[in-house]
Amino acid sequence: MSISSDSSTSRLISKSEFLSSLPPWRRLLATLNWHPTIDAQIREQESERRTKLIENDIEQLKQENKRLAAIESRLDALLLSADSSSPAPPATDSN
Repeated sequence: MSISSDSSTSRLISKSEFLSSLPPWRRLLATLNWHPTIDAQIREQESERRTKLIENDIEQLKQENKRLAAIESRLDALLLSADSSSPAPPATDSN
């Protein structure tokens, strides 16, 4: 006897998905008996998922900032060495 992979993975569904899968009479009963804790659990999981995404974005931004700071310091060093090796520009008359 084999078990399908779909039944082994539990997927939380939203209230509207759950209700739309029921016949009309059962939908009414389910609406009356709906437990708000299920909605709260779904909201909490969604919030955790968004938090992880934001943390990943922050980490990527930190890495990008480090990369840009390194490029900026190399550019500053390059500009300083170019300024010190180039002759002074000729003086111009203000008249």
